[in-house]
Amino acid sequence: MHVLEEKILAARRTGRMALIPFVTAGYPSRECFWDVIRELDASGADIIEIGVPFSDPVADGPVVEAASLQALQTGVSLHGIMAELLARKGEVQAGLVLMGYMNPFLQYGLERFAQDAAKAGVHGVIIPDLPIDEAEETRLLLRSQGIALIPLVGPNTSEERMALYAEVSEGYAYVVSVMGTTGERGALPAEVPEVLARARRVFRLPVALGFGLRSPEQLKGLSPEERPDAAVFGSSLLRHLAAGGRAAAFMEVWTRPER
Repeated sequence: MHVLEEKILAARRTGRMALIPFVTAGYPSRECFWDVIRELDASGADIIEIGVPFSDPVADGPVVEAASLQALQTGVSLHGIMAELLARKGEVQAGLVLMGYMNPFLQYGLERFAQDAAKAGVHGVIIPDLPIDEAEETRLLLRSQGIALIPLVGPNTSEERMALYAEVSEGYAYVVSVMGTTGERGALPAEVPEVLARARRVFRLPVALGFGLRSPEQLKGLSPEERPDAAVFGSSLLRHLAAGGRAAAFMEVWTRPER
């Protein structure tokens, strides 16, 4: 079993959803970013997604896009992220996933990236602009180093196409709640339960839900059978950090017992 799958299943065994916060590398500043990561880890994150800044983040909403551009302006790069991860290897107990677009990974060199990522303690990678039809080389290079290429599926992903991902994927399946960009939303779209049910029928892996989550209240309308195994939240966390909030305070919303 892949370590990311085990992280989510360990949370399930305690009767709760796994928590997967997303934060852009170098945000809200290069000086405090790693303090944020450590605080998320200490506050109950099971997996932490670190965003790799890119100049044309087509799947990102305005909050994540602004964070990415700010990070680029302060000199954050994939090479720098890898060096920092290597220097801090072992400090974080949560699973670590890098989320970024294909261009920076290609510029780094896929084989070199896979090797360096493994040395730095990275467990998974999400590449929104890499379709399954073009992903085999990348997936095999990552898998050779024990790193999962996490699949992204959504409302427009047919059951047949989900099955293609399910045959080759590890870690967890990332279900996006809407077609479009990331960002906070007041309520989940009406089709989310059906998309989650479709993913559960196809994937043997745990199912994570993201894009638009800001609080556990949004999931209360889902039946126990429909609830995801993990919740991914990014824009709401970044907005909280931008306002000067602490990562631990944000995580309290997700970790306090339901009333």
